[in-house]
Amino acid sequence: MTHIDIEHLEHFHGLPVHNPDPSSGPLPAADSVAWRLVCEYDEETGFADLWEQFLETVDTTRVRALVIGPWWNDEYTPFAPVLELIVAHADRFPALRGLFLADVEGEECEISWLRMCDVTPVLEALPLLEEFGVRGCGQEGLALRPLRHRALKSLRFESGGLPGELVRAVAASELPALERLDLWFGSSWYGGDATVEDVRPVLAGGLFPRLRHLGLQNSEIQDEIAAAVGSAPVIAQLESLALSMGTLSDTGGEALLNGQPLNHLSLLDLRHHYLTEPMVERIRAACAPAVVEADEAEEDYGDPDEEPERYVAVSE
Repeated sequence: MTHIDIEHLEHFHGLPVHNPDPSSGPLPAADSVAWRLVCEYDEETGFADLWEQFLETVDTTRVRALVIGPWWNDEYTPFAPVLELIVAHADRFPALRGLFLADVEGEECEISWLRMCDVTPVLEALPLLEEFGVRGCGQEGLALRPLRHRALKSLRFESGGLPGELVRAVAASELPALERLDLWFGSSWYGGDATVEDVRPVLAGGLFPRLRHLGLQNSEIQDEIAAAVGSAPVIAQLESLALSMGTLSDTGGEALLNGQPLNHLSLLDLRHHYLTEPMVERIRAACAPAVVEADEAEEDYGDPDEEPERYVAVSE
């Protein structure tokens, strides 16, 4: 089984990610980088102090993008107090357009251990935000309520277990500017209980009229998703589609081939899959001139005489 290592963001919202360190010389211009705030392990400075220092040393009125890394310096702590600080000082960030919560690598904390919370308040406090990403699992509190946000263009949830309630909240939200949507469904072992029905309003088209990229990824029901995508009206408006990181097999591949044409896409991402090589070649041929990204197939596990065991790329 291939395990995909989650790594720190190097670029976000079109900007290089920068860890502020006053001891290393002059800070860059406030609007030239995506600022990454992180508590160093075993240091005494907590996130509240780090946040206050950031507000005092950087012209936050010009900050365009913000990335929150590990917010604890010893034992893992809940994310809610960090979110409360961002919300409380939202008026200090009038230029903020990109926000990523929990940019944490597996060596720092497994994605399923990140103690997240309802992230709706930060979207409500930042009505001009254009790009929003979150990493975490539903079993540790990750949640969203339906909302209306006029400016949001990109919404991304990276999860090893995405709750169906959150997916339904996305589908019940009014996001007229949304161009990119990425959902990592994850594993049922880690709270991932989202279904195709939860995402059906998105697949029906018209919900997000400006949507050009859709990622329904990292799923144990990747074949079911592929079958639903095959007849989904939303596909006609897309420029790229990601069905990667999950348990996609020839069953799902056949459903894609029997569905609507996908050759208007610029990219079809199928990486981390269980497709046979002949099926991959059939999909490539059917989708040309679209680029089909498909690496070497994952291996089935378990007794060969029984139903094969297959795994998503990111779970724990």
